[in-house]
Amino acid sequence: MASASGNSSGSTRLQNSGSEEDLQVLLDLRKRKRMQSNRESARRSRMRKQQHLDELMAQVTQLRKDNAQILSNINVTSQLCTNVDAENSVLKAQMAELTQRLQSLEEIANFINTGGSNGGFGETEEEAFQIQTNVAADSFMSPMNFQYVNQPIMAAADIFHY
Repeated sequence: MASASGNSSGSTRLQNSGSEEDLQVLLDLRKRKRMQSNRESARRSRMRKQQHLDELMAQVTQLRKDNAQILSNINVTSQLCTNVDAENSVLKAQMAELTQRLQSLEEIANFINTGGSNGGFGETEEEAFQIQTNVAADSFMSPMNFQYVNQPIMAAADIFHY
C-alpha cells in the first residue's frame, strides 16, 4: 500500500504539473489575446487620431481660403472708400467754387436790378446812370465776355492731399 499511496501521490504530482502547464498555457493564451486586443485598440486609436488630424488640416485650409477672401474684400472696399472720398473732395471743391460764383452773380444781378444807384459812393443820379451804362458796356454781360461765364469747373482728386 505504501507503494500505492506513493504512486497516487506521484500521479497527483503529475496531475498537478499537468494542470499547472494547462494553467500556464491558458494564461499565455489570455495574455496573447489581451496583447492582440491592445494592438487593435491602439491601431484604431491611431486611425481616429489621423482622421482628426486630417479634418483639422482641411479646416485650416478652408479658414485660410476664407481669410484670403475676406482680406480681398477689405482691400476692394478700402479702395472704393478712397475713391468715394476723393470724389467727395472734388464735389466739395466744386460746390465751394459754384457757391462763390453764385454769390458773385447775385451781387452783380443785385447791382444791375437796383439800377446801379449811388450805392453809397456819393454820385448823383446822372453819374450813377453813366456808371451803369459803362459797366453794362464793359462788364461780363457783354456777349464777348460770356465765354468766361460758361467755363467748366475744373477740380481733380489729386489736388487734395490726405
